[in-house]
Amino acid sequence: MSYTVERCQNISKHCFICGTENQFGLHTRFYQTDEKETVAVFTPRHEHQSYPGIAHGGISAALLDEVIGRAIMAYYDQNTFGVTIDLQLRYHKPVPLDVELQAVGRITKDRGRIFEGSGELLLPSGEVAVSAVGKYMKRDLNKIGASEFVTEEWFCPEDNTTQLKKVARM
Repeated sequence: MSYTVERCQNISKHCFICGTENQFGLHTRFYQTDEKETVAVFTPRHEHQSYPGIAHGGISAALLDEVIGRAIMAYYDQNTFGVTIDLQLRYHKPVPLDVELQAVGRITKDRGRIFEGSGELLLPSGEVAVSAVGKYMKRDLNKIGASEFVTEEWFCPEDNTTQLKKVARM
């Protein structure tokens, strides 16, 4: 089973989650599906560790925050982003290092400036390792940071794909 990818989502150079030039970052890629979900693909490494072989819980929190905040792009555009108001997480299973993982985010309620979403970080087996719900304020990236960011550091990666293997949720 696979996701039908409508488009890749833009990434940046220095972001901890998606930054191509952040040596300690997750180097995550984001894809928008035909079901209006956002799928993040990433591999946590040893510098993201808490206990031996296990990713720090803050890494999972940051990733889910990002994938839910980005889910709003499926309804608007690449420059519409979510700024976190509230994020609640539930940790179900340890998150391993050095394994490609997926996180999936979606919008559950859109009320103008404020939207709500949910997401899961999935293990390769399909088990949910971490789940989250959050509330966000809709913002245009041009109003969040310097204007040069959107023109010089916000781009679709070259490793764009049209198919992603869908992890069957358990």
